[in-house]
Amino acid sequence: MARENERRWLIPNRRAKGYAEERKAKVHQRGQKEGKELTDYEAGLRSGYLQCQSDHAGLYKYKTALNEGKSKAEAKRISRQIGKKK
Repeated sequence: MARENERRWLIPNRRAKGYAEERKAKVHQRGQKEGKELTDYEAGLRSGYLQCQSDHAGLYKYKTALNEGKSKAEAKRISRQIGKKK
């Protein structure tokens, strides 16, 4: 489970694919609610892909860190940080 100050991002088209599958099945397919029915609100979230801002921010930070010469593990850690570097 992610810590409070950790971003959980996916490559945007992978999140969209997963959301489409969940929306068609009308049940949660991963996480704590796996197997439970989607509420109208949750189905709406999956239709709107409201998490795309976080996905794009994480992907940008990951690619920037790789371009700076960081290792993949270090880039992943950096991309999951919420907020600016300190």
